[in-house]
Amino acid sequence: MTMVLIAAIAFVGTHFLLSHPLRRPIVQRVGEGPFLGIYSLVAAVTLVWLIIAYRAAPDTPPLWAVGDGLWIAASVLMLIASVLMVGSLRGNPALPDPEGRMQAPEEARGVFAITRHPMMWAFAIWGATHILVYPLAANIILTGAIIVLALVGAALQDRKKRAIQPDQWRQWEARTSYWPLAAIIAGRARAGGFGLHALGGGLLLWLAATWAHIPLAGWAAGIWRWVG
Repeated sequence: MTMVLIAAIAFVGTHFLLSHPLRRPIVQRVGEGPFLGIYSLVAAVTLVWLIIAYRAAPDTPPLWAVGDGLWIAASVLMLIASVLMVGSLRGNPALPDPEGRMQAPEEARGVFAITRHPMMWAFAIWGATHILVYPLAANIILTGAIIVLALVGAALQDRKKRAIQPDQWRQWEARTSYWPLAAIIAGRARAGGFGLHALGGGLLLWLAATWAHIPLAGWAAGIWRWVG
């Protein structure tokens, strides 16, 4: 279990170090292309290390009983996460744009009205739901690392964007929120405006991903626990 924790710290810590304080000096020394290669290699190595440590960790008793109530809550949350994930793939000013042409929309709609970091929150929700229904120590460490990486990473991304595009990003921040639904509650954004790609694509992703638990993990998730 200690090795899982060490690997998780290495996975998250190297992401933050290479994405922020170490990025500029390394790029200045070796260039953007080689830096991306270093970043990808470190991410892959630490992720593989984390997976190996997780698979080798001993089984521990679950911290709480998991019944249908938690499974229903987790299934609904994963559907929301799937919509956020797919919706984030179109028109997202937070996504990397090497040519610098990405412009923040004039109005936050759809998943961006919910949060300006829909992809990061999708990962965080994924982590939380897997803790809900699989509350074993090793799993909590692994999924907790994903949650920290996503939510702290989103906050650090805001800081980086403010430095790179101060006027544009601050305007986008004024129309959106880091925390889900905060901009809608404050009246800075309007609910609705979800495109078919977000709703339909999110539903398909949810159905496929939850079904995939059957052949990959050996147990059913989502509606497949009650259907078929």
